[in-house]
Amino acid sequence: MTGDYFAAEDLTQETFISAYKNLEAFDGQSEKAWLCRIAGNKCIDYHRAAARRMVPMDEDEMHETAVTERNGPLETVMTGAVMEELHQCIVSLPAPYEEIARMYFEQGRTAKEIAECTGMGINTVQTRIYRAREKLKQTYRKEMLEE
Repeated sequence: MTGDYFAAEDLTQETFISAYKNLEAFDGQSEKAWLCRIAGNKCIDYHRAAARRMVPMDEDEMHETAVTERNGPLETVMTGAVMEELHQCIVSLPAPYEEIARMYFEQGRTAKEIAECTGMGINTVQTRIYRAREKLKQTYRKEMLEE
């Protein structure tokens, strides 16, 4: 899930440490599912932290950096195609969700950053992110069925 062997090792250790620390909260059933959930959450946190560490750049520089950091032309084309498809789905969202979705999914901002930027309450932003995600899922599934 991380794409980085050493990060995966670190997250594995963090998973087992977290499981050990929270062992009293475990109900005793489905150990594998419990550990996988912890590991999945650790991976999600890892990716969110990586997104926050990124330095904002000019759009042209960002595209050049993304192209040079990928393994090859296929990955570059696929990533560009996925991002373009995501952008088209975001643009089709109703007005209250489009701006929030753009900031969250394309720009990688957190709900707190969006709330500060727009002046909305954090709960409102979180609700709109959730609803935008659901609408994007519906839009994407509909497009996949049409193809």
